[in-house]
Amino acid sequence: MGLFGRIRESLTRTKQQIVERFDEIVRRADEPARRSRPVDVETIDALEELLISADIGVAATDRIIAAVKKRAGDGESLRDLVKQEIREVFAAVDRPIVVDAPPRVTLIVGVNGTGKTTTVGKLANLLKNQGRQPLICAADTFRAAAVEQLEIWAGRAGVDMVRAREGADPAAVVFDAISSAKARGRDPVLVDTAGRLHTRVNLMNELEKIRRIASREVPGAPQEVLLVLDSTVGQNGLAQAREFMNVAGVNGIVLTKLDGTAKGGVAVAIANDLKLPIRYVGVGEAIDDLVVFDANEYVDGLFEEKW
Repeated sequence: MGLFGRIRESLTRTKQQIVERFDEIVRRADEPARRSRPVDVETIDALEELLISADIGVAATDRIIAAVKKRAGDGESLRDLVKQEIREVFAAVDRPIVVDAPPRVTLIVGVNGTGKTTTVGKLANLLKNQGRQPLICAADTFRAAAVEQLEIWAGRAGVDMVRAREGADPAAVVFDAISSAKARGRDPVLVDTAGRLHTRVNLMNELEKIRRIASREVPGAPQEVLLVLDSTVGQNGLAQAREFMNVAGVNGIVLTKLDGTAKGGVAVAIANDLKLPIRYVGVGEAIDDLVVFDANEYVDGLFEEKW
């Protein structure tokens, strides 16, 4: 399968949960006699239950339901109305990353087990295939296994990597990586950070030091801080996100394991509740299975017609 359709295909398990029920709700609401009047309470209740079951979240569901209630005989399809409202959720938080001076420095943060280190390798591969020359920085010096795993991914992607001995100061590794990127003409620098330290304070202090070093070496850096979330945990991922937003200045999300969950609607909750854009999604285990998030493809895939 080409790049087009990868997100749609990854939503298969989520669609299995909702597609037949959504089609039935739409079929009933869009009957000619019903289109000429406001949506009835039974349809509203059924739609609300379906959206919650897809892990779209309470706040985003309330927003969609409010839009549906405003339909007053204008003939608009319920399917199109729901899809348009979700597109607007994503559009409202879609903002470009500004880079005043190269190289772009991207911190990748998240708890262990979300696929963070794997995502760094896949992202390096994706960017290289786009014609960029990324450099990986192994700043998770507390887990030797993480550095070794990252080295394997860097080799697969065919990109350079800067590492240090186990237990080295992560900020010093970031300094070395940025210096190396400038010398070799590499851009962007992808920084794999620790997923867990002994305390939240330690993690906060480490990330703050990394940010301070990065901004000293490159004005405005880190220009991008990507939080990796496991989509299979659904709404629990929002609590993780809020924690890292406070600590790390997150400005984008990578949603992994979208192909392995029936909770794919959580992307809507993230954008609506946290006001953060989804930058990339993981749609499989292979090195090419990280793709740029496309809101239109996502929405079309989530509410695909079965009949």
